[in-house]
Amino acid sequence: MKTRPQDLVFRILAHPLRLLSLRSIVILAQLGVITLVLTLGVWVWVGVTNDQLDQLDRRLDSLSSFGDVNTLLRSVQDGTGPEPTENGLVRTARLGDATISVPADVVLPELPAGYADASIDGVEYRVRTLTTGNASIALGAPLAETQARIDSLHWRVFWICAGVILSTLLVGWVISLIMVNPFRLLAQQARAINAQSNPDEVQVRGVWEAVEISEAVEGMLARIGDEQQRTRAALESARDFAAVASHELRTPLTAMRTNLEVLLTLDLAPEQRKEVITDVMRTQSRIEATLGALERLAQGELTTVDDFVPVDVAELLDRAAHDAMHNYPGLDVSLASSTSVLMLGMPAGLRLVIDNAIANAVKHGGATQVRLSVVSSSEGVEIAVDDNGAGVPEQERATVFERFHRGTTASRSGSGLGLALVAQQAEIHGGTAALEVSPLGGARLMLRLPGHGPQ
Repeated sequence: MKTRPQDLVFRILAHPLRLLSLRSIVILAQLGVITLVLTLGVWVWVGVTNDQLDQLDRRLDSLSSFGDVNTLLRSVQDGTGPEPTENGLVRTARLGDATISVPADVVLPELPAGYADASIDGVEYRVRTLTTGNASIALGAPLAETQARIDSLHWRVFWICAGVILSTLLVGWVISLIMVNPFRLLAQQARAINAQSNPDEVQVRGVWEAVEISEAVEGMLARIGDEQQRTRAALESARDFAAVASHELRTPLTAMRTNLEVLLTLDLAPEQRKEVITDVMRTQSRIEATLGALERLAQGELTTVDDFVPVDVAELLDRAAHDAMHNYPGLDVSLASSTSVLMLGMPAGLRLVIDNAIANAVKHGGATQVRLSVVSSSEGVEIAVDDNGAGVPEQERATVFERFHRGTTASRSGSGLGLALVAQQAEIHGGTAALEVSPLGGARLMLRLPGHGPQ
């Protein structure tokens, strides 16, 4: 397959020299510009010199073309001199051994036909020599004026080249200051990054490319920090799960072991055997409930912002009321309002709060009536679960939200994690959970949420 030129260029650019730094590229570019300027300067320098000499040569040609060579030669033979010349021109004629020069005190040397430079008494001349037979005539012009013009033009070339070279060095220094230094600073900051570094520690200003890379590094550090935070949270949750499980499951497991040993070693009556087996089943159910609650707590601690979606709270309460009346026959669950209330939250977490509140009202408060309500305001969303049960003593309304803390009115079958799950979900949603006195005579669980999710 034929390779396109742009593909070849891309491959070359995609594999840069590893040891070629941006500063080296700037220096090489400066050297390239300086070399080009010097080359052009030398070319112009030589061109100016040749051009000025060519102009002088053409002038000598024009003067010698209309000069009367025969008259000058006859004047040599007759001994009569020609008319003097102007502008410092020197004319020297030779015929055999006879020589005549105008002016008489300056005699051009005998030179081959053509152009040549000659020095007479410290004065430089440009000489044009013509020959015919044994006679020759030389026309010379002082080089001082031409050399002065050449020197003037040479100085112009010199200062122009020097200015371009100095400008190149200055531009290279500015480029190094503006472009290279931000990348060096970025490299220094990147080398200083460690596990405790914050994204704000990478701050580079200058060219857009350096800022773009800096922002990319900041984003990378932020993502790494988030992942580290999640990892630490997961590790802490696992440690907490193991510690709590070991503490809370030791007693029921010991009771189960005792009951199983009794069943294995003693010959019990059928009624006693049934009672022991029932106790084992009850303990197993408690362990299962505790493990389930601990699992939900661990899952809640690993919640992220991505888990939050728009939720219609009124619809969620309606489904919870319907399911509660199905799960608890004889329980009357009503919804105070059916108006849609939208908020940003986790449907599963909110449903867990409502289900636990209803379960606590029935199991621990002996409630036969539950009323669900939701109110939306500029401050957020308030969800209330009222019941007509035994309620919660005022001095216990804060402590019952702690893990494995059971109130005085709670049944022995509880895990002590129901209201801890409620408090956790309220915190995850950026709100609070509190127990109050219900208008129905029992307890009211009040959940106050901002409605826009966690910040």
